[in-house]
Amino acid sequence: MTPKYLFVAIATCISITSFAQTPLITDIGARKTTSLNGKWQYIIDPYGTGFYDYRYQERKENDREAYWTTDEPVNKTDRKEHKFTDAYTLQVPGDWNSQAEKFLYYEGIVWYKKSFDFTKSNPANKVYLYFGAVNYEADVYLNGKKLGKHKGGFTPFNFEVPDSVLKSTGNYLVVKVDNTRHKDEVPTVNTDWWNYGGITRDVQLVELPPAFIQDYSLNIKKGASLKTVKNIPVEGWVQLNEWQNAKEVVVEIPELKIKKTFPVTGNKVALQFNLPAVQLWSPQTPKLYNVVINTSTDRIDDKVGFRTIETAGKEVLLNGKPLFMRGICIHEENSLQGRRAYSKQDALQLLGWAKELGCNMVRLAHYPHNENMTRTADSLGILVWSEIPVYWTVDFSSTEVFEKARTQLTEMITRDHNRASIIIWSVGNETPVNPVRTGFMRNLIGAARSLDSSRLVSAALEVNYQPGVNKIDDPLGEYVDLVSFNEYLGWYSGLPDKCRSANWEIAYNKPFFISETGAETLYGFHGDSLTRWSEEYQEWYYREQVAMLKRMPDNFAGLSPWILCDFRSPRRNNQTFQEGWNNKGLIDQKGRKKKAFNILREYYEEKAATAK
Repeated sequence: MTPKYLFVAIATCISITSFAQTPLITDIGARKTTSLNGKWQYIIDPYGTGFYDYRYQERKENDREAYWTTDEPVNKTDRKEHKFTDAYTLQVPGDWNSQAEKFLYYEGIVWYKKSFDFTKSNPANKVYLYFGAVNYEADVYLNGKKLGKHKGGFTPFNFEVPDSVLKSTGNYLVVKVDNTRHKDEVPTVNTDWWNYGGITRDVQLVELPPAFIQDYSLNIKKGASLKTVKNIPVEGWVQLNEWQNAKEVVVEIPELKIKKTFPVTGNKVALQFNLPAVQLWSPQTPKLYNVVINTSTDRIDDKVGFRTIETAGKEVLLNGKPLFMRGICIHEENSLQGRRAYSKQDALQLLGWAKELGCNMVRLAHYPHNENMTRTADSLGILVWSEIPVYWTVDFSSTEVFEKARTQLTEMITRDHNRASIIIWSVGNETPVNPVRTGFMRNLIGAARSLDSSRLVSAALEVNYQPGVNKIDDPLGEYVDLVSFNEYLGWYSGLPDKCRSANWEIAYNKPFFISETGAETLYGFHGDSLTRWSEEYQEWYYREQVAMLKRMPDNFAGLSPWILCDFRSPRRNNQTFQEGWNNKGLIDQKGRKKKAFNILREYYEEKAATAK
């Protein structure tokens, strides 16, 4: 299939496909919510017995053997072959792999159950069930009724709860969670991180008025002049779930004494006004303003920063000024506890280490991280690259796989498009160069721009190594805003001194960014600089990399080495130096800094001191 025909097939599929059973509600923290976090009962079901009958057909909704139905017998003669009990519980949010030894490598189905009581504050209100993320596939049932299904392990989703299903007492919520890897999913079967299964982020009941604010967007107008911070034009929109009875939307920024009223003529209300005087958000001044949006029936509050991000020739410009990104890659993992990261405390720890390293930017690899990470980045002044897990070898010929990727892209952007920290949407990592893949990725780039034109779009490419020159000539480079690539000179290719003779040829007159580079070492293992796995080897690697970086062409816009912390990976099977961990971190599994940490920090201090 040529890229042309791939594009036509995908475009047709997009036009006729609904991406979510219930449109995603944003800014959950500003809503009236009831947490369902805490202990959930569970049943491990490797054969899918609770979902399939003995003929391997999906069970009917009222099948008494289905695990989403009540597990209470009618009388003492009633046969029930499933039972949830407090003897078997898992903490939510949290992955199951880190909560019991029997789960460490488990991939398959686990049924979760939560019992709760709930009474609406207003009988007319709507109730939604919101999940921050479930890895990977979730089938959600309340009181025996299926609310919906979601695929994608790192993005939020919600379902409306019908009044006919919700009870004031004795509700039982059952979620079938399946983290089995499949070739036709996103990511596919082959990754270099731990496949943490479970309900890994917050679960909340969200109570809303019948007519509510579903989403909104507010940005400095693209192309606006920033010669003065006065009268800066802002544009955006407010999305209403119902508009027929709404007359106006009111937007307030109290600190700037702004109060603007906009008439409602449809579900999406256009916003346009000027900021009389504003402090622009940046890593040096991460100013956030309280933004209040009102209708006659609903109100939401958010903390929003105003800034611009763009490219001009060979430079990346933040608020109109050249930006060099002093970055680091981060996995969503608390390596000290060997689990998926999810909390604000986790975010503060990871981003605090990044700031100690001298970073002004992080690449959140290789999937959308939890909302605590992006909101904490907003408050700390750390720029963010946010990515979907189109990783290595997904099935680029499949329109169904494209739909799954586009859905995750949509959910990522919808949740976080008001986070000032995010400057780059990434559509994938290290994908193989061929026409079908390029068509697939080009269409994802187009989808990202249609969802949010205020940010840069990129992808992590690989290097075309040629004798005497390292070429960045991936055809995808024509379509991205920032040409990004992963290079490991001195680890996967030769020794670190190979950097000394490295010549770089960028085929595109655009700013370029090194999205990964790194070497693996076991903390506390020492030798000379030639000894693989030693701290001295990794230290040498970074010294040679830094020397090479100083000779890069003038369109070099930054880097995010791989990686801040060691992280779990089943691919890493050197039983002396890895034992199921990718140890390219500058910080080890116990929070100890390796010698190379200081090499990168010194380089970043120098770059910060000489910034334009």
